[in-house]
Amino acid sequence: MKPLDEAGAMSVVKESITLIVPDADFSRVEPDDKFRDVLELDSLDFLRLVELLSERTGIRVDEEDYPELTTLADTVRFLVGRSRDGTGLTA
Repeated sequence: MKPLDEAGAMSVVKESITLIVPDADFSRVEPDDKFRDVLELDSLDFLRLVELLSERTGIRVDEEDYPELTTLADTVRFLVGRSRDGTGLTA
């Protein structure tokens, strides 16, 4: 898998959220907003998001990584960093 850039990672994040919340209005979400609160994702929605991000990027996301997935900017940073350094890639 080639490393993600910020635009690619943001696209994956937004597309994944849209699969869970089809009417997600990203115009209401600033990059540093806690998107779970703004988009009203519950715990199961968040776990589905983690699963989708992992499936779509090949990056393993462990429970201890969840605090890195709080805002859109944090989630993008996490995915880009993991894709570049190769840690946490699934087989």
